[in-house]
Amino acid sequence: MSRPAHDIIVFGATSFVGQILCRTLLRRFGAEGPPRWAMAGRSQDKLEALRESLGKGAAGVPLIVADAADEPALRAMCGQARVIVSTVGPYALYGEPLVKACAESGTDYCDLTGEVQWIRRMIERYEDAAKKSGARIVHCCGFDSIPSDLGVWFLQRESRQRFDAPCTRVKMRVRAMRGGFSGGTVASLMNVVKEVGRDPSLRKELANPYSLCPKGHPNKTRQPQVKGPAFDEDFDAWTAPFVMGAINTRIVQRSNALSGLSYGKTFAYDEAVLTGRGLSGRVKAAGMAGGLGGFMVAAAIKPSRWVLERFVVPKPGEGPTPEQQEKGFFDMRFHGTTEQGRSLRAKVTGDRDPGYGSTAKMLCEAAACLAEDLPRDAAGGFWTPSTLMGEALLSRLQQHAGLEFAVLD
Repeated sequence: MSRPAHDIIVFGATSFVGQILCRTLLRRFGAEGPPRWAMAGRSQDKLEALRESLGKGAAGVPLIVADAADEPALRAMCGQARVIVSTVGPYALYGEPLVKACAESGTDYCDLTGEVQWIRRMIERYEDAAKKSGARIVHCCGFDSIPSDLGVWFLQRESRQRFDAPCTRVKMRVRAMRGGFSGGTVASLMNVVKEVGRDPSLRKELANPYSLCPKGHPNKTRQPQVKGPAFDEDFDAWTAPFVMGAINTRIVQRSNALSGLSYGKTFAYDEAVLTGRGLSGRVKAAGMAGGLGGFMVAAAIKPSRWVLERFVVPKPGEGPTPEQQEKGFFDMRFHGTTEQGRSLRAKVTGDRDPGYGSTAKMLCEAAACLAEDLPRDAAGGFWTPSTLMGEALLSRLQQHAGLEFAVLD
């Protein structure tokens, strides 16, 4: 088989995240690689404007025109790439044709979606095709859910080395974080709310912690959830719900399932935000929980959702400034306990705005890992970041993406 013209194609290059990703790829690999990469989108004019904005060093980056709804164009694009990175969201509205084209053509794929219901549909519809063609499909290669997924994977690796056993109970707590939302992220969240409004049965599915696990998954353990203010004795602090927990916990559970229950048959996992000790920590936790709950209620009601979309939340194409991305960071703490009661703590930190500056670097390294580090005969199918890329991706993230994985005790 002849080698494709490009190792990586960024589809949706002119989107808010796509532009940040292209700048990241240019800084990391230059215009000609390796890996060799190209920019793709539906508008030749916008692609040319983006390439010009990247500076003279980007003059050699190839451009590919393809629309998210044009299946023949998407198939032609797949024929030119080893890996396609998609930043075209909301994925539930625009993402399926590309996943289908990649799964059927044997082209590896990654994205930064956090849309649980869409991921499940893609697995149900195209996993057999991906296994047959050899395509490796990896969703959630940004802030949701690489720090959580690789963080648990790292903790479990250390636990097996130290205790010869996995941690069957793991907690992730956000110790500190600074960053902003983009219009694309908000649009994806709003679309989930709209889907639930049209199909109330989706609410039950979204509440299922094992919704992304393969059929017949044997783990029936009742999963803990932080739904309001709660005191966590392991961290000696109050906690509030973490908005990304809904997707991260599902990805971590799928990783356990795909790895043959390597985290244990009764593995339990949850996520929350640390808000501090004493009365001030409790008040802050209550405020965060109330604010998140109020936002979701407002988003579920059509008139108030219109107000939010029109006057409150950022619009598609809007997001944190370069300076805000530069000053952003995140610090996530993990606490694991084995069945024998032995405990282990670890942390995952990032040096940029989690949703954009850091996400672009994570997505860049995930794509490069798919293109360069995996054996070409690695099994096709729908994977999680940790189960497909594991050690290779963790090494890339620490060396090139500003992430640190460390044991704390």
